[in-house]
Parts: sequence; structure tokens; C-alpha cells
Amino acid sequence: MQATGSSHDLALRRADFSTLCEALDYAAGGETGVNFYNARGELFSATTYRDLRVQALELARKLSGLGIEPGGRVALVAETSPHFLRFFWACQYAGLVPVPLPATINIGGHAAYVTQLRQLLRNCRASAAMAPIDWLDFLKEAAEGRDMRLVGGPDDFDRLEPATGDLAGVDPESVAYIQYTSGSTRFPRGVVIKQKTVLANINDMSINGLKMTAEDRFGSWLPFYHDMGLVAFVMMPMATQRSVDFLGTHDFAMRPRKWLEMMSANRTTITSAPPFAYELSVMRMRPDSAEKLNLSALRVACVGAEMISPEPLERFAEAMAPAGFSPTAFLPCYGMAECSLAISFAGLDETISIDHVDSEWMQHTGVARAVDPQDSMRSGRHVTRYVDCGMLLPSFEVSIRDGSGNPLPERHAGAIHLRGPSVMSAYFQDEQTTREVLSADGWLDTGDIGYLAGGRLFLTGRKKDMMIIHGRNIWPQDLEYVAKSQSGVHYNDVAAFSVPSEDGHQERAVMVVQCREHDQGKRAQLINNITALVRSEFGIDCFVELVPTRTLPRTSSGKLARARARLDFIDRRQAEAGASRVVPEPLRSRHAEPDAIPIRYIA
Repeated sequence: MQATGSSHDLALRRADFSTLCEALDYAAGGETGVNFYNARGELFSATTYRDLRVQALELARKLSGLGIEPGGRVALVAETSPHFLRFFWACQYAGLVPVPLPATINIGGHAAYVTQLRQLLRNCRASAAMAPIDWLDFLKEAAEGRDMRLVGGPDDFDRLEPATGDLAGVDPESVAYIQYTSGSTRFPRGVVIKQKTVLANINDMSINGLKMTAEDRFGSWLPFYHDMGLVAFVMMPMATQRSVDFLGTHDFAMRPRKWLEMMSANRTTITSAPPFAYELSVMRMRPDSAEKLNLSALRVACVGAEMISPEPLERFAEAMAPAGFSPTAFLPCYGMAECSLAISFAGLDETISIDHVDSEWMQHTGVARAVDPQDSMRSGRHVTRYVDCGMLLPSFEVSIRDGSGNPLPERHAGAIHLRGPSVMSAYFQDEQTTREVLSADGWLDTGDIGYLAGGRLFLTGRKKDMMIIHGRNIWPQDLEYVAKSQSGVHYNDVAAFSVPSEDGHQERAVMVVQCREHDQGKRAQLINNITALVRSEFGIDCFVELVPTRTLPRTSSGKLARARARLDFIDRRQAEAGASRVVPEPLRSRHAEPDAIPIRYIA
């Protein structure tokens, strides 16, 4: 078996289509396509867009035979497999709306995952649902009691009789898909994205963000149920007629080297990952491994999906230098599912730009006053580093606003509001939440806080995560950075948040740190180091709790679920103190014993 090629004679078009079906029809005229690699790094499926279109049209007629009304939802457990792509594109041709569902089991196991699927099926009102065989029992259990045309695996759908007559098809105003955000599983929010909406974003990204060429090739391990995996690596390669190589998310987590080997072998030019993935890749590699790789073709390594810290990227660039990786390939970006995917990109072929800001001034005034880091070091002034997320894509308008909705000048941090053709039309069947974030004239309140400097966007955090302690605005990632500076503490090991004090009138800072150290003296020293540094840099006391690895909850896309971590912490304190939901005083930093019991992650 041979992977699909990186080039062909078909003229490059950058998503200038009216529908996704039109885009696949055009891509089918070339020789590029999609390729899947297993955990050993072996190619097990290679399909040209021509063959994918044939498969999708055949399945579309069978889906139409179910008698689902045009615009009806088909839920798809989004395992990284050829099945998902076939079903996703079949839904497009059949005039149905695919709804990717997570394919991951985290802390909580079987019951928690089934509950999550049940909530999503109920929310999207799916008329049918598909899961690959390994996930089918979960899906069937979640669908019990629901009136659905079919809940089954790929083979069950393939046995359906095809409908006769023309397929329903879609137009630019048709809903292309519903993307569930990685927030609350109890009250899921389905982002409704139309055909014209996602294509506008892909067009803008491919021309202005990535400046794509006819020689580009994509490579990814990102899950298909996440907006970055779905839009950037399922839809964008097809809409620009580029080949793409996939490694399963679980396979990446177990062997991150296989991602690098896949890109090396295929001369990948475009990839993307959250910062933790670059960190994990370095942690799991032997010092001499990079010399056996060739990443010199990788011109774009997007960094996004969570707050960007420069440290893991610097470590990756240093470790991969023998493989020909250039630090200028890193491309910080900002985006969200509510805007289809991408909002801003830093400059191509540039080193990562850092804004050094007076920490105390920012905490007290909300103004990002730039300082010289060397001068600050000499004077003892504390500095916060913010990564430049670049210029907004041309199709977006941006407004930074205060708490009353008034526009703020440059370098004043406030709520980021956006407007443009890539913004969602609504949350599915949730008018109230839609009205809360989307104004009548199309402005979206992103829920993020940031500032502009020279027209470039700097993200400071999520509005809901900000801590107000002694009248000062303190971002959790600033506290987390202190802990990550300690030996043995990894990038993904820390969660900071605030909890109410016993009288309920003040907030107290808390830091939960995953710790691998068994020696009690060294554990106590780690706590002392962190609390002393926080007191020195921020002038506040911080409660530090050491917990076993894999304690901190994460979203389906791998991001830290800080709000859940906070609730878990309160539950642990409640279990110790009794029935009160208030954290008992005084808070004394403590540590739990390391846990040797592994938790299984499936993706």
C-alpha cells in the first residue's frame, strides 16, 4: 500500500466553493487524499478523494433510505478512522447534519462516558447514530429509550437498502455540522456551523493565515471531535486538494514519536498541536532520536487550543534542531469552535514574539504596560510574558471591551468580541445561551480576555478563570508558571484557581500539583518552594496540594479542565471536613501519596 501523493495536476483552489460537497467534487479530480497510520506507524488505509467521494455518495443513498428529513442529525462517534470520514461526507451529500461525538474515556470510565454520550444524543436530537465496533456498546447503551432510526456500526449502515431518486443535497445556508464545545457535559453546547461559514474560515486561513501552496501536505493526530482536528485536518486539506496523514489520538499519547516519524517520512509541511503535545514529544524521546528524523519540510507547526507558554516550544525546538526543525515554523494562533476555527495567526517564518508586561501594574490596572525584561530583572520588578497571537484574519472585526461593554484602547485588557462571516449562527436549540454571547448585530462575546498592541492580539486568559484576590486580577496560568519552574513538574501537572474562604468574603488561591516524588522530605520542599515563590512574586498566600499523576481532569481535546479541577478539590476537602461545601480554614498545603494504578485513556 502506498500513501496518496503530495502533488498532482489539479489547479489549487483555496476553499472558494459554495458547499463542502462542491469542494469534494473538485478534489476528486486529482490524486491526493487521506491516509491513516496505526500505533506502529504503519500505513493501513490510503484513499484518494476520488474514491472517498464514491464511497460517500454510495453511503449517502443508504442514509437517505432511512427516511430522515433533510437537516436531520446523524451522531458519529469520531474515532480517528476512515469510517468517520466516509460517514461525515455521506451526511453532506444526503443533506443531513453530522454531529461528531467524543471518542475518549477519561477519569470516571464507562459510566461517565455513557452519560456524556446520552446527554449529547439528547441535546442534538439525533435521528441516527454510528460508532465503530470498539465504541458501539457504549453508544447503544447511551441510546437506550431514544426513538432513533438506526444505532449501529458501519456494517449495519452498509447493509441498508439505498434510496432511489436524487439526493437532498445542500446549499450555502445549510448547516454543515454541529460542533460540541469541550465545556460542561451536563449542559452541552452545540455550535451550529453553516456551509458558507466554515468555508469562509478555511478560505481565510488558507490564503492569509497559512499562505498555502500546491506543495503542502498535512499531518495530524488531533481528534476529529475537536474543532482543530475536524476543520483544520478533515475539511481544509480536502477543500484545498491536499493530502493528509492521520495518526490516532490514543496512539500519539502512547507513542508521540510516531507523529514525528510520520511527518518525517511524508515530508509534512503543516501540522498543529496544543503546547502540551510538543512538550510530551520531547519528554518521550531519547536524546539521540532527533538525528534519525527529517523535519526540514515542516514550515508550519501551529500552536493553539490552549494558553500558549513559550517554554515547551523552546524545548521542542532545541530537541528537534538535529532533525532540521526550524523555530520559525511555530505559528501561534487563536481560535474557537464558535468562529468555525481560526481567528488570528502570528507571522509566518518568524520567531515567536513575546510581550513582557509589568505583572503588578497589570494586576491592579488591567493595562499591559510593556517593560524591558533585563531592566526588570535588575530592578526586581516581576514580569509576565504573553505570546503574540498575531493579526486577526482579514474577515474578522475585533473589539476589546470593559465590563460595561465600552471599547478599550490598545494595551488595555478586556473581553474579546468578534464579528465576521465565520462566526456561528447559534448554539443548537439554546436561544438563551445564544443571546448571552451573540448580539443582534453579529458580535460574539468569546469569553476570553486579551489586549491589542500594534494591532496584534495577546490572550491573557478565560474570563471565568480569572482570580480576584485582595482586589487584584491574577491569572491562574501565571501562578501555574511558578510551579512548572520546579524540577520534576511537567507542563500538564498544575492547575491554579481560587476558592472562597471560610467567611465567604474573600478568595484564596489554590494550586493542585501532580507529583511523582515519593520522598516525603522532597515533597515538603516542593510545597515550600512553590508557596515561597508565589508569595515573593505575587504577594499572596497560596495553598498547594500535591496529588498523584493523572488526577487533574482534562477536556476531550486534552486541555486542562480548570473548573472541574476546582470542584474536585472542593469535594476532596469536603470529604475531609464533613458536609460543608465551604473549604475549611485554615488551608494547609498538603500532599497525597503517588498513585500506582494506571488509568486507561482511549481515543
